[in-house]
Amino acid sequence: MLTFNSIDEIPNDFGQSAVTIGKFDGVHLGHQALLAELVDLAESQALAPVVVTFDRHPAALLNPAEAPAPLIGPHQKQHLLAEAGVEVLLTLKFDEALAALTPLEFAKTILVDALGAKLVIVGGDFKFGAGGAGTVESLRELGAALGFAVKVVGKIDFDGAPVSTSRIRDLLLQGKVVAAGRLLGRLHTTTGMIEHGLKIGREIGFPTANMSRDAEGFLPTDGVYAGWLYSEGERYMTALSVGINETFQAVPRLIEAHVLDRRDLDLYDKIVTLEYVDYIRPAAKFNGVEDLVREINNDLDKVRAILG
Repeated sequence: MLTFNSIDEIPNDFGQSAVTIGKFDGVHLGHQALLAELVDLAESQALAPVVVTFDRHPAALLNPAEAPAPLIGPHQKQHLLAEAGVEVLLTLKFDEALAALTPLEFAKTILVDALGAKLVIVGGDFKFGAGGAGTVESLRELGAALGFAVKVVGKIDFDGAPVSTSRIRDLLLQGKVVAAGRLLGRLHTTTGMIEHGLKIGREIGFPTANMSRDAEGFLPTDGVYAGWLYSEGERYMTALSVGINETFQAVPRLIEAHVLDRRDLDLYDKIVTLEYVDYIRPAAKFNGVEDLVREINNDLDKVRAILG
């Protein structure tokens, strides 16, 4: 997949394209339906399937206090879009200049002049341009004037409600990783580098791999989860703990992973992916090591039962 971070990076002979535009945070079932339509129509019309996205949620600039934490990071998004068949990804910096573009300026400068768009595919609630002034109807009007067609893809419903990033985030905040995974169309993950920690787990017989706090992938509510750890093409049965580890010494919120029945793994300074399969219990502070060890052993029994 070709990636560009500015329209200035796009070559003059780029050619013609089919384009969709959005945050694509999560690349969930709704996004996947839109992307499938993009790839199919692009192939049938000999166009390059292009996604235009942004380096941050618009609220991070326009209303920082209300900006939601992203479900996935930029590298995760790039990987998922490539898996969906997208051939070109343009990630625009959402700054004051971009936010100030009128719908006409956005359509002409980015869609037509930079990307040679002949088809633009969007959701029914699509807004664009300064102040969200552009709508699907105005996009159609601009398309008629500038030479591109517009296709609208409806929302995907699941269990009687539309699939959305905010709905998935709310589920993760409740620890409902199974339900969140159904809306994502895959298990939710966190990816990052394993770093050295306090090594308390090793001292009590349960060594853990601590993931860097700049990892990509929204951390669900504090608690213990059954999951998988992926490293260098291998998959390991794992107990995941999200929280501040306050039984011994409160630390900034993090995720740590205990790989079951393996003491020989050296994961330090490696990029790994943690996959959430199911929720086991909420985070808790224990009175001492004996209580903690007893509970960890219970947790590991449940992990084995869940993961088989």
